[in-house]
Amino acid sequence: MGSSWRDLKDSPAEVQDFIGYALHWAQRGGKSPDAKPLQGFGGASVLEIVDDFDGNTYRAVYTVRFAEAIYVLHVFQKKSRKGIATPKQGISD
Repeated sequence: MGSSWRDLKDSPAEVQDFIGYALHWAQRGGKSPDAKPLQGFGGASVLEIVDDFDGNTYRAVYTVRFAEAIYVLHVFQKKSRKGIATPKQGISD
């Protein structure tokens, strides 16, 4: 699982519970209502769990493509896009 386990454990307890519960569904052969196909991966073999907590967004990306296990590919806190957008005066009409 690489650093995904550590990354999840570094998240707030509420996020760990939310993501952990959704991953538990996948381990049992189901799909949490909170798991959605990750855009850009053509189909439902790569799924994403998104949790908003305390003003931050946390994501876990996993695949159930292999019958014997689920593979958590990445767990991370999404960084704010505020402050990095192109200023309006920089966009030409």
